[in-house]
Amino acid sequence: MDKAVFVQNIKNYCTIKGVKPTVACRESGVGNSFINNIESRGQVPSVEKVQLLAQYLGVTVSQLLGEDASEISQGQPQPYLVFRYNQLPPEDQKDVMEYIEFKFTQMEKNKASKQDASTR
Repeated sequence: MDKAVFVQNIKNYCTIKGVKPTVACRESGVGNSFINNIESRGQVPSVEKVQLLAQYLGVTVSQLLGEDASEISQGQPQPYLVFRYNQLPPEDQKDVMEYIEFKFTQMEKNKASKQDASTR
């Protein structure tokens, strides 16, 4: 485990969630000094604590550890809306996607109408 990547991912996911890392650590049950113990004392966190924090932040353990190369560990934090979308149940995700497609269809129709009007 790369401790620096792990700590940075905690901080990034906390930013996305809109919570301070110390608050996330306290509220998840891993303890106020969790990050400090890793950074300053070189402690390796237990699997249980990593799982608790990942669950609290709404991410997988792999994402938090930086094992998932497509995620935040590559320096590209998920936008807030994507983060929130991923927390929705599948049936609600489907509704959101249908609405987005509807809005894009409307936008394309409006563009086409404006282009037709300007060429007359």
